[in-house]
Amino acid sequence: MRYLGPDFFARDTLTVARELVGAVMIVGKCRCRLVETEAYTTDAASHSVTRRHKAALMRETFAHIYVYKIYGVHFCLNFTTEQSGTGAVLIRAAEPTAGLDLMRTRRGADDAKNLLRGPGRLCQALAIDLSYNGLPLGREIKLLPATTECEIACGPRIGVTQATDLAWRFFERGSPFVSRR
Repeated sequence: MRYLGPDFFARDTLTVARELVGAVMIVGKCRCRLVETEAYTTDAASHSVTRRHKAALMRETFAHIYVYKIYGVHFCLNFTTEQSGTGAVLIRAAEPTAGLDLMRTRRGADDAKNLLRGPGRLCQALAIDLSYNGLPLGREIKLLPATTECEIACGPRIGVTQATDLAWRFFERGSPFVSRR
């Protein structure tokens, strides 16, 4: 198997965010196909601007895991990008493909469509927490390139109040696993 390595993540954030749609993510015994991402760089909604001290990973690394907590409750999974810049891709939603029983137990939910729909649910189902923050990709989380083509749409990011004009959310058109249509 050929995993996505540092060279994939060294590129510009928007390209990485778009090309991650369809990729397969492996976390322990669980597998899923990514169906929705959001790109963040140095725009007003980005942690590189709003949480400078907590988001150093976005400026100092690429091909690393950036996890943070929102609302004091939910974790969000990001992958850092740009070898010579600032960026991260938020993983918003995925289609579960293996380890569904484990994901269902962690989430306390039966419907496969709701296991990984939304960044908080995704982290809960995959048991991703702050212990992943700062780790390089390829160990605890592995990514395989997309094996099939899908129609990718884009639109504004969800849940931001700044830079709302940027269409930096990428998702598989028609997927029932996307967090919002």
